[in-house]
Amino acid sequence: MHRVRCLASAPLKARLSEKSSNPEFLRRQEFFNKQAMANVFPRWVNTIPIKVIIALVLVGSAVTLGVTYYFTPKYTRVGYAPVQPVAFSHALHAGQLELDCRYCHTFVDRSEHSNVPGSNVCMTCHSMVRKDDPMLAPVRDSYESGEPIPWVRVHKTPDYVFFNHSVHVNRGISCVECHGRIDEMEVVEHAKSFSMAFCLDCHRNPEDYIRPVEEVYNLDWERPTGPEAEAEFEGFVHDWKVNPPQSCSGCHR
Repeated sequence: MHRVRCLASAPLKARLSEKSSNPEFLRRQEFFNKQAMANVFPRWVNTIPIKVIIALVLVGSAVTLGVTYYFTPKYTRVGYAPVQPVAFSHALHAGQLELDCRYCHTFVDRSEHSNVPGSNVCMTCHSMVRKDDPMLAPVRDSYESGEPIPWVRVHKTPDYVFFNHSVHVNRGISCVECHGRIDEMEVVEHAKSFSMAFCLDCHRNPEDYIRPVEEVYNLDWERPTGPEAEAEFEGFVHDWKVNPPQSCSGCHR
């Protein structure tokens, strides 16, 4: 019986071998295989790669726009008001007592930087005024030891930006234009954005920000309005040869 079965299977094997070498048979077999695969995976699966690419592009664009918009100084710096080692009130000193800014920031009109006063400046008054006040102990300790008070810096431009304080204040740009109403602050805060757009607004239209030089340190000065005042401010820009740079090299040196 085994021999009969082998003899019967021989023609079958021959026919299968003949079909497997037939191009038409192979074509049909490939077609049926594809149909079987199509039954396993729906046709919409073919769109997955393009959908993934579109989703990645949209997510990347959203992240880029979000970082560009919200990681600007307007959002990351404005309102920054750190606690200082000594509770110094500009509202009291510059506002109520009307101390000139240059009494403490002595180099603001002569240097690129506005210096932070040393404790010796503080002691010119506080060696007599509130000289035993516990709040002023860090000032007295600094004065006696020579170690500076570790003030926390509030205002800072990026390292790649060049800014000269003396150029601005000597041409009628007041402290309030960049620092806000310091004379009303109990705790100094970062009031303006210091973004490139913020600076360019002034550089493009200096007549909107300039004031008489004698009013630069008068922080509560009120800007007059009207054609005559506008003509005066434009005259300042012309007479003082105020021509703020608007090119990249003006500030990025």
